[in-house]
Amino acid sequence: MNNAINKNVLPTLISDVIADDKNYMDNVFADTWKKLGLNKLVKAAGFSKRSGIEITEAVFLLLLWKWLSVSSIAMFCRKSLGVFSLAKKDVMYDTLKREDSNWREFNLQTAKAVFHQNRLDGSKLKVLVLDDSIKGRRGKKMEGVSSHYDHVSGRYVMGEQVLTLGLATEETFLPLDSQIYVSESKAQVLVRPFKDGRSVVAKRYQEAISQSKPQMAATMMKRAIRKGFEADYLVADAWFGTKPTIRSALDLEICPILRMKKNKLKYRVTIKGSKKLLDAKELYSHVVRKEWKKVRGMPWKAVSLRVEIDLSEDQGKGPEWKEIQLLFVRGVKEDEAAQAGKKDWALFLTTDTSLSMSKLLEIYALRWGIEVYFKEAKQHLGFLAEQTVSFASHTASIHLCAIRYLILVHHKLAGHELRVCDVRSNIQEYMDALNYAGRLWSLFRDIINGTLKKLRNTLGCSTKLIMQAIDQEVKEFFVRSLQLDEFTMRLEYE
Repeated sequence: MNNAINKNVLPTLISDVIADDKNYMDNVFADTWKKLGLNKLVKAAGFSKRSGIEITEAVFLLLLWKWLSVSSIAMFCRKSLGVFSLAKKDVMYDTLKREDSNWREFNLQTAKAVFHQNRLDGSKLKVLVLDDSIKGRRGKKMEGVSSHYDHVSGRYVMGEQVLTLGLATEETFLPLDSQIYVSESKAQVLVRPFKDGRSVVAKRYQEAISQSKPQMAATMMKRAIRKGFEADYLVADAWFGTKPTIRSALDLEICPILRMKKNKLKYRVTIKGSKKLLDAKELYSHVVRKEWKKVRGMPWKAVSLRVEIDLSEDQGKGPEWKEIQLLFVRGVKEDEAAQAGKKDWALFLTTDTSLSMSKLLEIYALRWGIEVYFKEAKQHLGFLAEQTVSFASHTASIHLCAIRYLILVHHKLAGHELRVCDVRSNIQEYMDALNYAGRLWSLFRDIINGTLKKLRNTLGCSTKLIMQAIDQEVKEFFVRSLQLDEFTMRLEYE
């Protein structure tokens, strides 16, 4: 988890749709709603309403209000609601608070529609991505709020932590599922009990207060696979680099590629014919420190080790050793004689011992899509922005946010912009040094466009200067996409 998301650093994937003067968001939204057949998906997810306006209209309005430059649902109802519907404000709030609405199912069905209509099932690389994010929230009656440690500020904050599972492909990122995690520290209980303890929201609340994040993640992955989202890999940052996560991936026949912390987790390694149990820091000191090798075509040095890890859950049953590959990585310094310090290296783990170093990092870099999603969600998509206090409405909010993102992703993928393959063929010759990241050309376009905008007013700007600026932008992007920045590595070391 990394909450230090800088809007000036992250390349956006969908904000250009919002900012484009040619796109009227209500028209974009209505058109995409029809193309994805969301009326049917709402009803297929079990949504219903006995009287008044149709439930599909109520859901449409809940998804739409965020686009119309209003600060809240109440403001939307006062200023704009009459243009779109005869519904009243209470209809929207009542829909948010309903305990029988299966927003998770609607989220998954929408993602599946985007996945199939844009033929993403044909992507060569399909990767499940896990991450979480904290939204600071206060209020004595705010249900589902608890205390969480914020690694960025280095202190505990009151708020809601949301675990999200997404699917990354060569073309885009799709948020599939989300769940609020309530910690045991300062957890605020329900203001009033659920009307039906067997309802969808009541069950979600039990998950939130009783399950650990690894348990939630395992359940999410199983659910996504049952819905037809096949994946070859699972990627996640160091906060999910644990044995339970590895086991969950292997149980689903998915290869994990995880960033690992430099903690006391032991690995069994053979040194001079003798097996030893060493943690990450000890491996670095005894095996890695003087063995760095430049990775061809990449701005990194790395050392790959085959070791074993004990995945057993019950010590009474004996060890369960699994052969894995550990990859130690650090950036190439201008001074080639300089050695890596004890903090400026990163550690990756995979159970596929045949993966090349460049392929492993290429796949892991697709994790960046979920960082972009969280950034867009908080800035543009109304992530827990509804002014409500109930756990039911908060659960609805995290899925409404994901569905808004999916609608914009579909609009962008269905547009007339150059596809990834077209962009790659046009500028491949300029980027050979970064060929390992060919899967990320859609992000490169955003980086390049942003760089050229910065240079637009520079007089006498040569091609060499432009390309130097682009190279620097791309280099900074990769440092962050692989979490090789100093801040992240210091957190892992400590």
